[in-house]
Amino acid sequence: MSPASGIGFPARTARLAGLAAALAAALGGCVETPPADLVARAAAKEAVRPVLQRRLPGVPLEPAVTCVIDNASAGEILRLARAGAAGTPDPATVDIVIAVLGRQGTIDCLATDGLAPFLR
Repeated sequence: MSPASGIGFPARTARLAGLAAALAAALGGCVETPPADLVARAAAKEAVRPVLQRRLPGVPLEPAVTCVIDNASAGEILRLARAGAAGTPDPATVDIVIAVLGRQGTIDCLATDGLAPFLR
């Protein structure tokens, strides 16, 4: 069970699978992103959230998570997705998130999308 979510692994997996299936069905005709990519990105976000909660306290979480996912490589997203499905970030997950946070694209994204509420 993840202390942050209070949801056990089977429930989280079922919830993610249901969310991904619904999202893929709803957006299947209007998005060029393959459903498998949507599932991987959703699972990767589950791994990124707890790392950002600890590393960037006070930063709006969902925009920051999106910035990290949008600037991660396909291989990094797959590794993060595996970690997200496992439910607990390991040191390799933290390393990936930190590496992506240091990229100029992520920094620019955080400056425009992740920190925008603080700048208003």
